[in-house]
Amino acid sequence: MKKVEDYVRSIPDFPEEGIIFRDITSVLQDADGLQLAVDSMQNLVKDLDIDVVVGTESRGFIFGVPIAYNLHKPFVPVRKKGKLPCETLAMEYDLEYGSAEIEIHTDAIKPGQKVVIVDDLIATGGTIEAAVKLVEELGGEVVKIIFLMELAGLKGRERLKGYDVASVICYDGK
Repeated sequence: MKKVEDYVRSIPDFPEEGIIFRDITSVLQDADGLQLAVDSMQNLVKDLDIDVVVGTESRGFIFGVPIAYNLHKPFVPVRKKGKLPCETLAMEYDLEYGSAEIEIHTDAIKPGQKVVIVDDLIATGGTIEAAVKLVEELGGEVVKIIFLMELAGLKGRERLKGYDVASVICYDGK
């Protein structure tokens, strides 16, 4: 039986020398790999009482939507600034070089709702930290944050201290 990591393609020296890029397109392009990835991530929340699944643009959508569908829960997208059509709440966060801003609709999360946040990868944790702040500012309770992959060497989990964080695959490096 194959494991999810067997479907992940590792590309050395991309985007720069010394970095091993973990490519999920190889997971998505294989029906068995995709099903195993979604099922493995969904298994991380199987015993939780949740009301809403939140996914960050764009690969959080890929995994968050089927999980929400399977659990018969609503899905809420967190998008890059300027992509959502109704009233939004925004949060700016730092990147390695510069900053970025994400938004959520102000009516997407109701006070007291239990939320799981989904993304494909945790690296430095900045995007998810900003998503957590958006959910909480709307009154939601983040009960778990799940990822397909974690790059432990970038210490993103440290930015999410106090939250239940889980990943299907954990790579030691960057």
